[in-house]
Amino acid sequence: MSNKMISKVEGNELILERVFNAPRELVFKAFSEAEHLKHWWGPRGWTLTVCNVDFRPGGVWHYCMKCVDENQGDFYGYESWGKAVYQEIVEAEKIAYVDYFSDAEGNEAEGMPSSQIMMTFIEHEGKTKLVNRAQYASAEALKTVLEMGMEQGITETWDRLSEHLQSIQ
Repeated sequence: MSNKMISKVEGNELILERVFNAPRELVFKAFSEAEHLKHWWGPRGWTLTVCNVDFRPGGVWHYCMKCVDENQGDFYGYESWGKAVYQEIVEAEKIAYVDYFSDAEGNEAEGMPSSQIMMTFIEHEGKTKLVNRAQYASAEALKTVLEMGMEQGITETWDRLSEHLQSIQ
């Protein structure tokens, strides 16, 4: 089974799947603890300068990604803030949350599409199949984030996650 990300669009939903060569509990932990997220969240050349995680239903993850790669031209030095509000958590199985673009104070960014995320962690022959379903308010909202390069960003982010998982096993 390939470790490449599979992505497909169905109406206003983006579905991403990838198999990680790590136990399900560890992959889940990588998404739920700041100490893990700091090592891999964001595309290549970006680092988390802020990462506050309150991992419980109703809790918030607020973070800032900063571009530290001078080769990324205009993006160098740029900060991108995000916020997740957790809705449902099933240990090692599922994380559901609303994902927002935000500002440094955690206010939702005006005019930027939010999404309803459902992440499922599936045991697969000692590995973990991660299925990420992101539902947007409309097909147009999804198109907006795809045109911003979100797919490449998530591919690089999940590549970094895979590398992080390898380094800690």
